[in-house]
Amino acid sequence: MSSGRLFIVATPIGNLSDITYRAVEVLGEVDVIAAEDTRNTKRLLQHYNISTHCVAVHDHNEQQKRQWLEQTLRDGKDVALVSDAGTPLINDPGYHLVVHCQAEGLQVVPIPGACAAIAALCAAGLPTDRFSYQGFLPAKTKGRQDKLNALKQEPATVVFYESPHRILDSLKDIVACLGEARRVVLARELTKTFETIRSLPAGELLEWVQSDANQQRGEMVLIIEGHKSDASELPQQALDTLKVLKAELPLKKAAALTAQIYGVKKNALYDYGLNHL
Repeated sequence: MSSGRLFIVATPIGNLSDITYRAVEVLGEVDVIAAEDTRNTKRLLQHYNISTHCVAVHDHNEQQKRQWLEQTLRDGKDVALVSDAGTPLINDPGYHLVVHCQAEGLQVVPIPGACAAIAALCAAGLPTDRFSYQGFLPAKTKGRQDKLNALKQEPATVVFYESPHRILDSLKDIVACLGEARRVVLARELTKTFETIRSLPAGELLEWVQSDANQQRGEMVLIIEGHKSDASELPQQALDTLKVLKAELPLKKAAALTAQIYGVKKNALYDYGLNHL
């Protein structure tokens, strides 16, 4: 008897119409649906007249349920994994299950669809050729500021999820760590009735959110503009030297030596190396 398949099924992040035909078919055909919260999932299933049996698989019981689900798959039954909204494993349960299934040679099938981070990014008006998804910012101020400071020189666009009760504190820390001029996009309640996507310098965005309590509610994504190096001020000799040194040394070391030789900013050289060499 062949093993069953584990389907990783993306579900809507707001508007129930944002689900693929394939996802609806899979949810109706599998033997079991492993849901982060069966109450939320059953509302979706009722909307599409799906009666498949659901079991709860969340952060607190994933390790215990994993063995049962793996045995279900080995018994030849198909399982669909869904989260409350969006794509499973993107800040949602399922990682341990997928890792063990892959290790045991069980088939894992992705059913792509909605993802809040990607939906926000494609509408943000910031570069998308390189981006870094960072999940949620730390809950406490020190951890949050440490995280932001570590990303201060990151040239890629950075994407975070954020909760309503921390949005003001997070924006204040973004201003403190990255500067009030750094462009930040708040994407809120995506695909829902009060969807809002606002792009402003960090300082102005903080003032706007502070002035309107409605912007402090709902599901939120923050997209932060990457650090821009001022490569135009770097002398061509320094760039040529950096290229030569980078061939023999790690970029960080090559940038430090070049900066020492020419008296220019190490971070600007490092950013140039990341983006152009």
